[in-house]
Amino acid sequence: MTLRFDVLIIGSGLAGQAAALRLAQTRKVALISKRALEDSASSWAQGGIAAVLDNHDSIEAHIRDTISAGAHLNDPRATRFVIENGRRAVDWLIAQGVPFTRDEAGYHLAQEGGHSARRVIHVADATGLAVQTTLTHKVRQHPNILSLEHHIAVDLITGDKLGLTDGRCHGAYVLDTVSGEVLTLGARHTVIATGGAGKVYLYTTNPDTSTGDGIAMAWRAGCRVANMEFIQFHPTCLYHPQAKSFLISEAVRGEGGRLLLPDGTRFMPAHDRRAELAPRDVVARAIDFEMKKSGLDCVYLDISHKPAAFLAEHFPNIQARCLELGIDITRQPIPVVPAAHYTCGGVVTDLRARTNIAGLYVAGEASCTGLHGANRLASNSLLECLVFAEAAATDILEQPEGELPELPPWDASRVSDPDEEIVIAHNWYELRRFMWDYVGIVRTTKRLQRAQNRIRLLMREIDDFYSLFRVSHDLIELRNLVVTADLIIRCALRRHESRGLHSSRNYPETLTHARNTTLKRRLRPDR
Repeated sequence: MTLRFDVLIIGSGLAGQAAALRLAQTRKVALISKRALEDSASSWAQGGIAAVLDNHDSIEAHIRDTISAGAHLNDPRATRFVIENGRRAVDWLIAQGVPFTRDEAGYHLAQEGGHSARRVIHVADATGLAVQTTLTHKVRQHPNILSLEHHIAVDLITGDKLGLTDGRCHGAYVLDTVSGEVLTLGARHTVIATGGAGKVYLYTTNPDTSTGDGIAMAWRAGCRVANMEFIQFHPTCLYHPQAKSFLISEAVRGEGGRLLLPDGTRFMPAHDRRAELAPRDVVARAIDFEMKKSGLDCVYLDISHKPAAFLAEHFPNIQARCLELGIDITRQPIPVVPAAHYTCGGVVTDLRARTNIAGLYVAGEASCTGLHGANRLASNSLLECLVFAEAAATDILEQPEGELPELPPWDASRVSDPDEEIVIAHNWYELRRFMWDYVGIVRTTKRLQRAQNRIRLLMREIDDFYSLFRVSHDLIELRNLVVTADLIIRCALRRHESRGLHSSRNYPETLTHARNTTLKRRLRPDR
């Protein structure tokens, strides 16, 4: 089946839904969601949205904090662009009806690690869910948005693949995971908003949908990718055998939470003068150091010294989830470990979210805009989603309509149903295991080279499997994960220093000049 739209948006998180709502007033939009519209990493965001909303704060201070956290690898123009547009982005969400938490002075602003002021507007400790719920309701009601839930993009359709000389993106092939049919979706403009790649690691705070799909598709199509070595490990993921990927928000430390060893000793002041309010990379490495030094399974985050009413008001979801597992945060500390959390690198875009392929845009975690540098400052991610969703929509609305070429249907005539599904499951586990062991918080050249050797073997196996058998949801995700893992390793091997989230024992010093690690793919003639 071939369907045509003005704009195709792949990904239903905050960036995707915000772009869809801005475009749908005058354009016909298709919005692709791997699961239900509500199932995205945006929904899992607890902390909030960082923006200058208080007279005691300033744009310059937010910029300084962002660049300091980003280890001075940030693009100054992109950083200023996002932060200067922060208030307007928040105002747009308020206009959509997002019920941000209020106090006697107006909207309550939290302070998180790396921030020099209270500037994080939030909805208790479930901001992402509140924002996503509000926008999803509007998306479902909009007559110009066709929401294709339980669909996963297979690959982009480009002029190169069609034998054309226009160099444009013309849409994508998309698998309906319910029927098994691959649809051909044509569009003059395509927006990738698929989120990050946390599932490339064994332990992550991300949902199961975070498999690097957009980054891998864009790379295969010929987009430039940068800074993939900078994987942010959130310092405080709940450590419990029955808990899966449950994040203990940055705001807990921002409101006075203290990190402790099992004997009750506080250790962060010995690692950084900012103690628990240090940026995430510093805190994650400190926890990793303490765990390895003492052979610990976890450390503890204690906020039990705060009044019970305060905790119930500010962290109701964290408190409830911990109670389900027998942890009363008003009386006892929370066991925590670091876990893969955010992909700071991605597809290179400009200030209008454009890639080097005409008609293709990327917004949100799948992009590398230059905002985050070598480490994302807490609560800058949802802000980036909003600002670049608007930037992409604005640019698309300024473009002429144009015509679409004839698009060939998906060819499944030479493939069969897979006979060994266990191959996918085995390769999936092997990939995530060695990425955790060899490409984790602290790296060595030898470990990275070992990981690269294994990646090459896996890529050959998965490419063979992909060419012979009918595509499935799991196979598409595995194919994208192995590409994304390869990009992470290649970028990590190229960076001969320790900076931000990339910590190398072979190169412990930070170079004087900060440079991006940019990869460019040479397309084969048949691609």
